[in-house]
Amino acid sequence: MTTTTSHYAHTMNWPTHAMRVLLVVVCVTIIGLSWYREAQIRDADIRLAETEASNLARSLVQQAEDSVELVDNALIGIAHWLENFGDRPNAVKHLQELLYLRKSTIPRLRGLFVYGADGSWIATSETENIVGHNNSDRDYFRQHRASNDRGPLIGVPVRSRSGGQWIITVSRRLNTPDGQFAGVALASLDVTYFVEKFQAFDVGTQGSLALLRNDGSLLARHPFDEQAIGRNFTNSPFFRHVSADNSGVVHFRSILDDVVRISAYHRSTKNGLVMLVARGYEEVIAPWRAEAMWRMSMVGALTAIIGIMGMLMIRELNSRQRLLSAVMARETEFRLLAEASNDMVTRIDFDGTLTYVSPASLRVLGWAPDALVGGHALAGLDTGDRTAVEALVAKLRRGEISQAMIAYRTRHRTTGTVWLESSLSVTRDPSSGRVNGVVAISRDVTEHKQLEGHLSRLATLDGLTGLANRRFLDDRAEREMQLARRADHPISLLLIDADHFKAFNDTYGHLAGDHCLQQIAAVIQGHATRPGDLAARYGGEEFALLLAETDRAGAHVVADRIRHGIEELALPHSGNSASEFVTVSIGVATVPPGMSTSTVKDLVRLADHALYAAKDAGRNRVSGPLSVAPTTQPEQTPVA
Repeated sequence: MTTTTSHYAHTMNWPTHAMRVLLVVVCVTIIGLSWYREAQIRDADIRLAETEASNLARSLVQQAEDSVELVDNALIGIAHWLENFGDRPNAVKHLQELLYLRKSTIPRLRGLFVYGADGSWIATSETENIVGHNNSDRDYFRQHRASNDRGPLIGVPVRSRSGGQWIITVSRRLNTPDGQFAGVALASLDVTYFVEKFQAFDVGTQGSLALLRNDGSLLARHPFDEQAIGRNFTNSPFFRHVSADNSGVVHFRSILDDVVRISAYHRSTKNGLVMLVARGYEEVIAPWRAEAMWRMSMVGALTAIIGIMGMLMIRELNSRQRLLSAVMARETEFRLLAEASNDMVTRIDFDGTLTYVSPASLRVLGWAPDALVGGHALAGLDTGDRTAVEALVAKLRRGEISQAMIAYRTRHRTTGTVWLESSLSVTRDPSSGRVNGVVAISRDVTEHKQLEGHLSRLATLDGLTGLANRRFLDDRAEREMQLARRADHPISLLLIDADHFKAFNDTYGHLAGDHCLQQIAAVIQGHATRPGDLAARYGGEEFALLLAETDRAGAHVVADRIRHGIEELALPHSGNSASEFVTVSIGVATVPPGMSTSTVKDLVRLADHALYAAKDAGRNRVSGPLSVAPTTQPEQTPVA
């Protein structure tokens, strides 16, 4: 906080004109950064449109490539049949049937044709009369006749002489056996087939989709423009980019409608077809422009507010100077008191940052103040205490309390975990009165906590065996009895007595007797396996085992295991009439479900009766009645 205050005081001393310049710079910077961000958003929208157009161009050129390849495969079959079987009788009839068959298997195909070396129609998949038709004047026919190339040729769109519609031709040269020109096999595709495919994609009112030949001739376009079909665009700004690369993006102004478009193109590597996907530039950025105007209006309004508030703050600076001087004087007094104290004094912001630490931190935590300032106040806090500390700080922050005291564990630099007791008081901003932090005065109470723990253990544990003592057993039994009543569960108690233990002490001595009791206690403790179970030393050589949620049968099983476990210790006992080793007698009592009037005294009384019954029956055995009930007499359960 001292650093913040000094910086604040230095700020107050700035000349007024310098503060105004800073305010102007801040406002201009806000507007400039906002516009820069808007430009980035616009560019991102354009890049997204380019990417979408590129992906669509690649997909559509693949579809066009597949369509051409499909009809070309039909032409390959026709050419193969003609060059191998064309001279047999009825060849024309069989050829006609072959064309009908091939057309029926390719739905997108408009028609199949075979022309002789003079251009006359030899066969067609169409039903019209072919007599008198001649296509020797077509560009594709002349090109095949002039070239020996046997590859497919995609022609410029023409109007069909059989149907009158615009068609795209795919043709192959036919040869005689000696390699001379024998005619042309041709397949036609409707231009409308591609246009209808293109209509399925939304490119906006200013967008367009166009399929072109490698030489720039337009094959199909959406929106459909009959005047543009077959037109050559080699000299257009767009096609100059296409001629250099197989795919890419270009922004250009269309020579057809003077619309600026964002365009992506992709060229087929198999047949040279070029697919152009174009989006209107204005349509692409129209959503951004609308949102940008709204956002920039908001930024402008906020900047104006900042400017007005800044001017008001500048006017307020001079009046705050006097208040700051008073605060700094109090800060000095606070430091003098804190640095003279043996307790560690810290000042903490509500984000947890330590802004001041007194020199006593070296004694309390092993760290010098400089090593702690700027760090987090909860660093080193034991995880088991973090929730309680954070909840207390939250109450201070909300103003529910202004002072509090809490003890918690934290980490000392050299000695490990220590206990601290901290007195917390909120601090307030002098001008607004709002809570702005906490002052903590902390002292090391580790020795006090250790003493508390030691006294607590002495109050609840038996010093010789380490089991719970009689008082702790009584308290726990009352609590478990209440829980059993609410949950309607049984609860059982075992009273365990070492047989002829006075004779053991007389024979072997009290040190051996203590060791014997410790081993018996260990066996009993080993059977207290659940959270509700409790093993205790009841007095002298008598022990108890409280078994929560355990019925009579279960209690007898546990008792029998304990009896066997002690017998298996094989501790010699010459004075034991029941065995040559140390043995125990066990009395069992159970409060079954539904006995809401039964008390802990009833349970102990019945277990005690059962224990005496076991002794009277010869010791080294388990005895117990069915359950707690006034009219029930103890029954004996001898153990073989």
